[in-house]
This record gives sequence, structure tokens and C-alpha cells, in this order.
Amino acid sequence: MRIYLTTLGCRLNEAENAGWARGFQAAGHRVVDTPAQANVVLVNTCAVTTEASRKSRKLVYQLHRLNPNARIVVTGCYAELEPAALAPLAGVDLIVGNRDKARLVNLVSELLDPHAMPELVVETGETHIYPGSRTRAFIKVQDGCRNHCTFCVVTLARGEERSRPLADIVAEVNELHDAGFQEAVLTGVHLGGYGADLGASLDELVSVLLANTSIPRLRLSSLEPWDLRPDFWRLWENPRLMPHLHLPLQSGCDSTLRRMGRRCDTDTFAGLAAAARVAIPDLSLTSDLMVGFPGETEAEWTATVAFVQEIGFAHLHVFAFSPRQGTAAARMRGQVVNVDKRRRSQQLHELAAGMKAAHLKRYLGQTRPVLWEREGTLQPDGRRCWTGYTDNYLAVETAVPPTSHLTNRITPALLTTLSPDGASLWAEVAASADRRPMEN
Repeated sequence: MRIYLTTLGCRLNEAENAGWARGFQAAGHRVVDTPAQANVVLVNTCAVTTEASRKSRKLVYQLHRLNPNARIVVTGCYAELEPAALAPLAGVDLIVGNRDKARLVNLVSELLDPHAMPELVVETGETHIYPGSRTRAFIKVQDGCRNHCTFCVVTLARGEERSRPLADIVAEVNELHDAGFQEAVLTGVHLGGYGADLGASLDELVSVLLANTSIPRLRLSSLEPWDLRPDFWRLWENPRLMPHLHLPLQSGCDSTLRRMGRRCDTDTFAGLAAAARVAIPDLSLTSDLMVGFPGETEAEWTATVAFVQEIGFAHLHVFAFSPRQGTAAARMRGQVVNVDKRRRSQQLHELAAGMKAAHLKRYLGQTRPVLWEREGTLQPDGRRCWTGYTDNYLAVETAVPPTSHLTNRITPALLTTLSPDGASLWAEVAASADRRPMEN
């Protein structure tokens, strides 16, 4: 089979797609770069909002129009929650719920093309890189969630928490490093809950990975604030753990947080942010903020803005509340009108942009390690642009001679200027720096 994989939604979906790509390739099938090349198209859907569900249906429709002869497999949260809405869509041959994702490669192989002969011969232990993954590998370490935020449908879609064994994760990280990846990002629905079902913990997982792998960069994805223990910060004594934390705040007002069912108040969050900044030099702290949660008054909104200003973030993901059928928040009184959501979103986006620019300016004149990920356009002077990220997740751009190759290299870069939009930094790379990776 020639298989094209695509996804909507979270980093966990990306990690799953990368894992399936390796599984299909190990079984002798070919992963292709475009839907036109495929005879099987796999769509990993999202259902975190009503809009995400709509986009999932639209994507399936578009893929069928692009390649009417391909057989379409749909999985993910939307497939789990609303399979009846997907089944009638043209081209859909197989729907795989989240609880069967671990068997997806076998299900697709057996049900769609049980007599297919492999196109590839894969040597034992050989790793193929998923075309969309580039230089950072997203590692799924757990699934499911035991939290019950009133706006979230993921608990229903993903089910109970299930953690992968430590040894399996270590083996995957080492395999991906051997394949050329320079950075591993640990992901999960409830990453901070890792190991609760195994008698382990996220602290233990990180410690074991740092001790038993040599990949230059290890990064954590989103962590709920209430999962962090006082001794958690000691992990950053190892410089291979990247100085970046994404702690979803959702609101800066305690009364709103209580309606959301969040298990963290603003005092606790402020204390965590302060402790993290003391323990982790040059930390980039990022977060999520929801605008227009049911019942959010102007006073509560003002409190959120003030708290965000007090904490200061390197980046904010701002999104408006969208009622999701099946959640408690969708049934709450006091739904905020769209005009107020748009006004508040605009205000927070402007605040977030200012904070991001201020955070980036702090690093002007510093030399930091950058993992270069993408090759860009040629400059008028003949140099070629490249983009990448520092250890503390600052977006960086540079230009080097066209004979230089920075892809998947970690090099020292002098951060010289802020981009006109305040969203990234320009850097200068030494002429010799592109010749060998720089370990963090």
C-alpha cells in the first residue's frame, strides 16, 4: 500500500501519525508525501471544539475529491465520538476509534488490502523518518485523561489514562536518534499524569531518558500546573532538558477557573512560575488562554488581563470558547456573545504580541544553540535563509551561503535583531558552524 497520513489537532496526533508511519514502513508499505500518490489515505481527526469536528469532516471530503480512488481511513477523537457522522462520507472505508489505535496498522493492512505484497524490504532495526516530522520527533508516552475540565471533551474521546512502559519509550527515543533526529518532544493527553497506572511518574521517565539516551535535546510538551511537584525543577540540572515549559493557564481569574473545573488557582500558578524561573535559567514560559468562557464578566476579564501582565509569557495561544456538545460548559448559563469574544481576543492577542517581543529582546546579543529545521528562500545577495529554534524555543532565522547546509544541525548562533513583526529573531551563524552539530 502507498499510504498518506495527515492530521488535525494536537501534538499527540502528530506523534501518533509518526508512529504509524514507522509501523507501515516496517510492514513493507510505502508512506508518501501527497494524497495524489496514495491508494490509502489516513486522517487523524480532532473534536476538541465543534469547529474542529467540522474541519475534520471537511478534510475527509477534500481528500476524497483530490483522490477519489484512494481508500480513506479515519481515526482520532472525532472518529471516536461521532462515527455515525463519518460513515456516510464518500470514500470512507474504515473508521478506527481511539481505543483501537494501537492496532491501527494491522487493522488497515488486514481489512483494506489483506493480500497486498510489500513494496519495500525493511531490514530489522531500520528506521524510516515520517515525511512530515523533519528534525523534532514527537513521542507519545501516554493517552487518556483523568481530569474533568468542564469545557473539554477529550476525557470522553480518549478514555482512561494509559501509560507506555519506560523501556519502550527509551527504545523509541534511541531508535529515532539513530535515525538522525536531534530532539525528542514528550507528548500525551495528560503528560503530567504519566506513570500513575504503572507505579511510575513523569519525573522518573525524564530521569531515565536522560540517563539512557544520548539525543541532544529532550523537551516536554504541555503540562497541567497541578502535576508539578516541588522537586520537579531539579531535572533541569541536566542541560539536555530544554528550558521551555508550556503550562496551560486558561484563565487568570479564580472564579472563572472554578467554573472551568481547573485544579489550580492564580496564586498557585504564580508560585509555580516564580519557582520555575529561579530554577531554570533563561526559561521560556508559554501558556493557553481561553476567551469568553460562559459567565465571564467584564470584571473577570479584567482580572485575567491583569494576571497575564503580572506573569508575563514568552508566547500565548489565545482561543475563544466554543460550546462542545457533551461538555458541562456547553450547558452553562451566561454564554458570552461573539462580539465580546472577538473584542477580548483582540485585546489579548495584542498583549501577547507585546510580551513575546519583550521576551525575545532579552536575548539580543546572546549566542544560543539553534536546531535548524527548514531551508527557505534565496536572498538577493545569494545567501539562503534557514529557520530553527533555540534551546528555549525562540524562533530564529538566518542566512548563509548557498553551499552551507544547516538542516538538522545544532549550531551556535548570535542573536542580533528582532524581526519587524516582533515574532522571531535574526541570527548570524559562523562560517564554520554548519559543518558539525553542536551538542547542548
